[in-house]
Amino acid sequence: MPRIQIVTDSGARFSNPRLVRHFPVTILPNIIEIGGRQYKEGIDLGTEAAFELMARHGKPPKVIPPSEQDYAELYARLSHFCDAVISVHPSRELSESWQNGRVAAQQVNGGCEIAVVDSQSLCAGQGMLIRVAARAAQELDSADDVIQTVRQAVNRVYSVYCIGDVSFLRANGFMKPSHAILSAHLEIMPFVSLEDGQIIVIEKIRSRGDVIERLVEFLVEFTELEDAVVLQDKKQISEETRIMQDRLALEFPGQHFPFMMYSATMASYLGTHATGVAVLEKESDDLDDDF
Repeated sequence: MPRIQIVTDSGARFSNPRLVRHFPVTILPNIIEIGGRQYKEGIDLGTEAAFELMARHGKPPKVIPPSEQDYAELYARLSHFCDAVISVHPSRELSESWQNGRVAAQQVNGGCEIAVVDSQSLCAGQGMLIRVAARAAQELDSADDVIQTVRQAVNRVYSVYCIGDVSFLRANGFMKPSHAILSAHLEIMPFVSLEDGQIIVIEKIRSRGDVIERLVEFLVEFTELEDAVVLQDKKQISEETRIMQDRLALEFPGQHFPFMMYSATMASYLGTHATGVAVLEKESDDLDDDF
């Protein structure tokens, strides 16, 4: 079996948190800058506290990804005892993380292959690719096969969110000011998708009751799901999530739909009032799921 190390940043979220404990995954923290103060995500500032600060400050924080030096030092250290490093990054359209990792990989000498992967996603989508890498590393005989499996899985990850407050979408340039003002006035919620690594408003939803319907409709478009997670803006399960899980249990018997709070990094783009789902569509010849 190839000796493989996985690298990602703190914006990633995992539907099964045990993954990080059972497989060598190294997480470098993003820096979240709110109101002129900088915090290491997940170290200096937890997700709930970050949401509270963002809501109080009222505008998107600045997210500073790990630097070229951060990645280069980590890659060099890991390369001494592994055959390959798979570094999974948020979308290059939204973050400089992938570019920093790519430049850093070119600085590392030696026989260790370093694959810098643009997840074309964020948050849970990013975490799903790490899960694919972990499974493949335990099942496949070569590092090249593991890397290829991860790259092929990128196109099977999908994420959508219903946004309750459009202020961050407007400030980040994902909605035109006139559309954002109208949406806020009419209490219409944007329904956004991560497509080709970009956040795109694909439709609008007129009531909170329609949120569950639209998210369930999105999920039932898939024949088989390898992985799925409900994302919400609070740590404890919301009533919306509970109802959605009940609905999905009928649509997908035997499929597990865990929930989690989306990351502070994700909130910097979407705001602190959103509900969404991320899915990894199943491949017909997929590996057995050991996680």
